[in-house]
Amino acid sequence: MRIWGLTVRYPADASHSPALLQVKLEINNGEIVGILGESGCGKSTLALAILGLLPKCTRIDGSINFRSENLTALSETALRKIRGAKISLIHQEPGICLSPVMRVGKQISEVLRAHTKLSHSDRKEHIWAMLGEVGFRELDRIYNAYPHQLSGGELHRIAIAQALICGPELVIADEVTRSLDVALQFEIRHLLREINQKRGSALVFITHDPMLLAGFADRCLVMHAGEVVEDGTIDDVLRSQKRLYTRTLRTSTESGLAMQEA
Repeated sequence: MRIWGLTVRYPADASHSPALLQVKLEINNGEIVGILGESGCGKSTLALAILGLLPKCTRIDGSINFRSENLTALSETALRKIRGAKISLIHQEPGICLSPVMRVGKQISEVLRAHTKLSHSDRKEHIWAMLGEVGFRELDRIYNAYPHQLSGGELHRIAIAQALICGPELVIADEVTRSLDVALQFEIRHLLREINQKRGSALVFITHDPMLLAGFADRCLVMHAGEVVEDGTIDDVLRSQKRLYTRTLRTSTESGLAMQEA
């Protein structure tokens, strides 16, 4: 994927700075790219732009090129064929995004049904294999469970399974560990790294926490006020920390962890 000169303006912000300004980003197959920044910096707007989920009245300039097509120029019908199948999103709060009245196995099956012609039995077999890949052992219990019957960590694994079930080329993880404790954060991060290495799909990992990117992402972009202010390897961005803004993000995260442990 190649994003070039992406600028996004919401109607309510017409007289203010755009939500995104001249963002440039290339994502290669099998690469993990970290998007780092505070709340409101444009990280989630970037994710929604890639997925074609911004409000219709949003003004978008620039291009998002994926498989030789500019996603910003595609119809909603064309985007629906890509979204979930070729580009997928792991939601920040899977407990909210999943239907409370539908078993999780059925919800994953609906994604497969929308994008493939597999039979019901083949879909079920495919889902059981995916549940095992994301670390579940009691496959029958998980497949037949309702969301409220699962723990926070289990719900995040379901969200990952749902996002990966069609074998997408690009996965966007938007603050997926934000509501988890430190142990589960690194457990989910390790799982995403394992799957990335096994499947070779690209991963965009959006976070406000620099510590989650160290030893995980191949590259890191730092965003501030809708702009990319740093772009480089983890060593370049996190260890040298040339910019005050990046140092402040790390100091803020470390202070928060110290307060949790106190």
